[in-house]
Amino acid sequence: MRDSSAAASMLAIEIAGRRWRVAARGHDISIPLHFNEAQPTFFGAPAASAEAITAGSFVGDVRHGGSCNCSVHTLTPHCNGTHTECAGHITRERLSVRDLAIRHFSAALLISITPEPASDLPGDRIISLAALQAALGGAALSDYPALVVRTLPNDSSKLTRNYDAEGDKGALPPYFSLDAMRHIVEQGVDTLVVDLPSIDRAQDGGKLAAHRIFWGMPAGSTAAETVTRRHATITEMAFIDSDVANGAYLLNLQVAPFMIDAAPSRPILLPLSPA
Repeated sequence: MRDSSAAASMLAIEIAGRRWRVAARGHDISIPLHFNEAQPTFFGAPAASAEAITAGSFVGDVRHGGSCNCSVHTLTPHCNGTHTECAGHITRERLSVRDLAIRHFSAALLISITPEPASDLPGDRIISLAALQAALGGAALSDYPALVVRTLPNDSSKLTRNYDAEGDKGALPPYFSLDAMRHIVEQGVDTLVVDLPSIDRAQDGGKLAAHRIFWGMPAGSTAAETVTRRHATITEMAFIDSDVANGAYLLNLQVAPFMIDAAPSRPILLPLSPA
């Protein structure tokens, strides 16, 4: 409901029995995708590109004499920038993120985590359960259906990072331990936003174990009927500027209406303050 106080027009909401005011302006934590320019790259996908359409004498580029701009854009949502994916990412059946990403607004907790060296894979860095719990501090994750994770160190290189090139040098991106992912699920989080290209190890032999845990699927299953958390979504390759403080937000998750398993998205964090 709309707040009736003398303060500037703001939305008032209640989260876990506590009343908050929602700021009208938020923080866009998506990565702007610049076609044919510097952009994030992952898993061997070609860069997102754009080419003016041509039809007879028509060219869809005003700079080249066209009456208007009209281009064909080519991208791989999973690998070319901020995207939201559903369980259809790993099912035989074609489940659509447009149909399953139904939480447009969620109470969200933003935390910052420093990944730790993996004990079993030299050179790997993981978000362990211990690191997750330390980042939560005294916050009750069960109060927030959405979790936003910023990994440290954090800088603007994430906007154009070539994860493949870094992997060739032995520096795979961090990923979640299975214990950490189980804890996230046990606390009721069904909207996860991360600044990583994947919540799983980039080269895990196709297991995608953390994805399956998050969507409530048995190991190795590809059947949609085994998905027990059908409306849970994962948003990857976000970028949370260091100026955005950790804490409580209202997450507005905007997803392109593509009838595919993953689509470009624009998560926005709206600051909360006690009412």
